[in-house]
Amino acid sequence: MAPSRAAARLAATLQRASQQQRLRPLRGPLLYQSYHSYDHPPPPGVFSAAEKAILSAAYRHVPEHGFTAHALSLGARDAGYLDISTNLLPEGPFSLIRYHLVTQREALAPRSEALFGAEGERGLQVPDKVERLTWERLLGNQEINHRWQEALAIMAQPSHVPSSLRELALLSDEIYFLAGDTSVDPSWYTKRGALSIIYPSSELFMTNDRSPGYSETRAFLQRRLDEASKMGSALGNIGQWMGFSASAAVNVIRSKGVRI
Repeated sequence: MAPSRAAARLAATLQRASQQQRLRPLRGPLLYQSYHSYDHPPPPGVFSAAEKAILSAAYRHVPEHGFTAHALSLGARDAGYLDISTNLLPEGPFSLIRYHLVTQREALAPRSEALFGAEGERGLQVPDKVERLTWERLLGNQEINHRWQEALAIMAQPSHVPSSLRELALLSDEIYFLAGDTSVDPSWYTKRGALSIIYPSSELFMTNDRSPGYSETRAFLQRRLDEASKMGSALGNIGQWMGFSASAAVNVIRSKGVRI
């Protein structure tokens, strides 16, 4: 399957998931209610020590070799393991993709301190912080952006879609948590659900963006977030808005040359 078509397949999966929200309560993998607790220790890490050693070494080979079994083998050697040690990673190249998703999400917390710790940033409202943090996360793809459509082709495989959607839900929740969102009403779901559509569409747009500093991608992101704030309340239904936003995003992405 060609990477661009696989990327489109994953985007279509997200769109179908959003449309199904009209028919069921606001729950499930896309709008999974994860939350941060100040009273309990954080859950154990996603990767074991051996997995981290191999994946962190393999990740350095991604710009040249992509999210591939070959990159994993090179990483195992660099970490002092035999090539066969990649059997520790039963999901193969998807483990390397997941490593990227997890480490970039976890890196947002220290970035948010750098972004919002200065006196001049303390007056920002939650929507402004959401935009800044989402943009920071997109910038985390810079070094592997030319490989990301290949990653999307792997993520679009049926066996990996649930994990991909769960990581997307965790990212949306992390961004709103770091932005200072304290909502406890249904908007908790609508905001995270909207971002779970906006972020991957922006990410896909970025893979075909050749503008300096990915300026067109940031403009795309800002337009989608602005539509979310305006259309979300106007339509009054998260499923309706997410379907509208996904369709609009697909049309813009098509204009960038991605076959959807």
